[in-house]
Amino acid sequence: MAALLTLSPEEIRARRADTPKTRDRDFAATLGISEAQLVAAHVGHGVTPVLADLDATMSIAMDLGEVMALTRNESCVHEKVGVYGNYRNGPHAGMIFNGDIDLRMFPKHWQHAFMVERAVEGGLRRSLQIFDAAGDAVHKIFLRDEAYVDAWEQAKRRNALPDPVDHLEVTPRTPTPAPKGDPAKAEIIREEWTNLTDTHQFMGLMSRLKMNRLGAYHIAGEPFVQQLDVGAVAQMFAATQAQGLAIMVFVGNMGCIQIHSGPIHTLKPMGPWLNVLDPGFNLHLRMDHIAEVWAVDKPTRDGPAISVEAFDADGGVIFQAFGVGRGEMACRPQWNDLVATLPRHALVEA
Repeated sequence: MAALLTLSPEEIRARRADTPKTRDRDFAATLGISEAQLVAAHVGHGVTPVLADLDATMSIAMDLGEVMALTRNESCVHEKVGVYGNYRNGPHAGMIFNGDIDLRMFPKHWQHAFMVERAVEGGLRRSLQIFDAAGDAVHKIFLRDEAYVDAWEQAKRRNALPDPVDHLEVTPRTPTPAPKGDPAKAEIIREEWTNLTDTHQFMGLMSRLKMNRLGAYHIAGEPFVQQLDVGAVAQMFAATQAQGLAIMVFVGNMGCIQIHSGPIHTLKPMGPWLNVLDPGFNLHLRMDHIAEVWAVDKPTRDGPAISVEAFDADGGVIFQAFGVGRGEMACRPQWNDLVATLPRHALVEA
């Protein structure tokens, strides 16, 4: 069933004009609408609907030079600066891996797309914004280089939908699945886990056993998983910064996962947020949303892949962090040692 929009586009625009500085996601929530419905209300007022097809949106992105890519969930915002390229698409997922921009994209969730032009202090901010069926943001791409404005305008003319409208129907959000595990299969999962040779095999194992990630962690036990104290997250980022370790930070939603690979230089707490503010990479993490943290050890052909993973109170993944282990940045042993020092959850301490 579609969610009903009780405010007219004119009413939405008028209320937005009165509160221009509030972020779209937060402002939409105050109106009881989705972010996509807020954006759609501005069609013809700086917003142009375009085809949400993954190939089409990546074609636009690859013409825009150096941009800022943003992917988020309810608890974490991941921002990377770079150029889109080396795009590959498949029947169920696409990817960009072009140096700084590293994405895994799931096109069935790319349902609505808009090219957005908004007046801000100092000029006009241009962004390509993609949303899922519920109207939640999947991915955003922000133009940075004025030299590519002509490319932006050409892409807008080429991709604009023929009959744009300023209203949008969305469907209710899909609830986050609760932890799903079967203690009767504990020995099976441990045996199968031991036989993994690649981290990508893990979700196939979950599917076969009819479990999900957090449900499996709850029953697998050591040495496969260790529950950590929620304070381990801040300690992990601080230790990574202090030691100059390169790590991979995965943040995503159902439609897109965005990855940073490299060191962390600047950490700044602000209220409930822990912020990474580095050239080319920003991360904004709501520490008060973290309900569970796990250290996870998956065997691979190249040795153990150890991750630190944070979950919210509903069981949704907030972020995952791994050591970088390729080329000259092979720091996985130091990362593994760092994870071993993180404080354990009090309920599982010996």
